[in-house]
Amino acid sequence: MYDIPFSQSQIAISVGGDNYCYDDHDWLMVLNRKARKQNVKTVLWGCSVEPKILKDEEVIEDMKQYSLIMPRESITYQALIDNGITKNIKLFPDPAFLLEKTELPLPKGFLENNTIGINISPLVIRCETKKDVTMDNYVALLQHIIDTTDMQIALIPHVVWDDNDDRKPLKKLYEKFKATGRVVMIDDHNCMELKGFISRLRMFIGTRTHAIIAAYSSCVPTLAVGYSVKAKGIAKDIFDTYDNYVIPVQTLENRQDLVNAFEWLKDNEESIRQHLEEFMPSYCEKTSQAADEIHKLM
Repeated sequence: MYDIPFSQSQIAISVGGDNYCYDDHDWLMVLNRKARKQNVKTVLWGCSVEPKILKDEEVIEDMKQYSLIMPRESITYQALIDNGITKNIKLFPDPAFLLEKTELPLPKGFLENNTIGINISPLVIRCETKKDVTMDNYVALLQHIIDTTDMQIALIPHVVWDDNDDRKPLKKLYEKFKATGRVVMIDDHNCMELKGFISRLRMFIGTRTHAIIAAYSSCVPTLAVGYSVKAKGIAKDIFDTYDNYVIPVQTLENRQDLVNAFEWLKDNEESIRQHLEEFMPSYCEKTSQAADEIHKLM
């Protein structure tokens, strides 16, 4: 797995944004070391790093070996600075903010600008601290939307790996509520097509980072059900705070927690949309400048 002829390259780029958010990052450290031994410059692009991981001196030393680190949010950036990693880092938004969209015909029941998108993942469920609390909250949320609004609901998967398939929890929600006629299940699509659906939502509540980024960059008011530093960091950079914009799954305790968070989002919907419309153009422009930093290494 690690016998890669790095010497044939000038630069090796890691684009796994959250590889340093979890405990299984040793393999990436090995690759960084092997590349550097072959005099290849290494870049960690669009990354988030869980601050507690930086308590490990080996990880700090690994970070110092990168030729360039481009954190995608300021919590990671500050954590790196605080741990002495200062000479090789530049803060840029995630490159996914520049993703183009492809607009396919909307399925029956998907009302443009009056549909709320819902995304949930097996990964976020595994991060809950109280058994079944995540699905219980999503069930309560869908029931609340159906009972108190005229909005349709689109269930949108974003990752469909065999061992991490969003369609599995989403299909459970669909089966529970399909008889209402208010719920639409979106099939698997490529990332540009998924952004095309997300861009025509009224609001979005999701767990997958790049689905959330698709919503932010389309100026769709969004609530992130987060599980790591990346959700908080991205929201903080856009809104100056992650309070109310991110609900960490680890904090879910009561069945109505997600309903309450949704109500805040709905109450502030217009001001959030206006802020995104004003903020996103310059923010996305910063994203496009990241490539210039890589060219400087060549």
